[in-house]
Amino acid sequence: MQFTSEQRLDDGVLEREFTLGEIPGTLWTPGSAPAPLVLMAHNNGLPKAQPRLVARARYTAARGYAVATIDAAGCGDRPRSAADEQARAELRRALQSGEPADEIFESFIGPLVENAVPEWLTTLDALLELPGIGGPVGYSGGWTALGIRLAVVEPRIAAAGFFAGGYVPRAQREEARQVTVPLLFLLQWDDEGNPRQRALDLFDAFGSKEKTLHANTGGHTGTPWFELEDGCRFLDRHLK
Repeated sequence: MQFTSEQRLDDGVLEREFTLGEIPGTLWTPGSAPAPLVLMAHNNGLPKAQPRLVARARYTAARGYAVATIDAAGCGDRPRSAADEQARAELRRALQSGEPADEIFESFIGPLVENAVPEWLTTLDALLELPGIGGPVGYSGGWTALGIRLAVVEPRIAAAGFFAGGYVPRAQREEARQVTVPLLFLLQWDDEGNPRQRALDLFDAFGSKEKTLHANTGGHTGTPWFELEDGCRFLDRHLK
């Protein structure tokens, strides 16, 4: 892991950009150490520089956590293939025309998850070797499909917070039954891109004995700010 830049933010959090092979990422660490680690991914591979992700990461780091995110292949700062561009174009066309888009989502997001998981596990190994970062590890993010797979295959993840705002492929909907870590699930009741019943069915499928659903009125980007504070309290209970 090579750090390529760093800056100390006003809240005392140290923000560092890094590369790990071909993987670009960002790490935020608090002034205190050691700090539990939170992996944070935005919905379906959106870039690590997405402002809402950065705001959540900085807030969480200021609460005493090391927070890390990376760009998935074909997303953010990483090169995109012709196949990536074609898939995105088909998805945009279907959404704009009102056509059913589930199968396009399935063919796009399923492989994205499969390719992203090994990179996240490699990143996790490297992060836990850094001074000042330790376990247990949490996951928090809008990319629920990725979080489900990580929670199933990575025993170091002790708790997970999911945002029910993105498409979850069939494979991860089935895997949800194998998720047993404590879980906080956020749902925007009027999310225009995610059918409410499908999100409720997913919550019901999780195998966790401790799982909490927070539902708020409003559309996809309308999650109240206080949910970030509640999310940190959830992490405090299980990671500190």
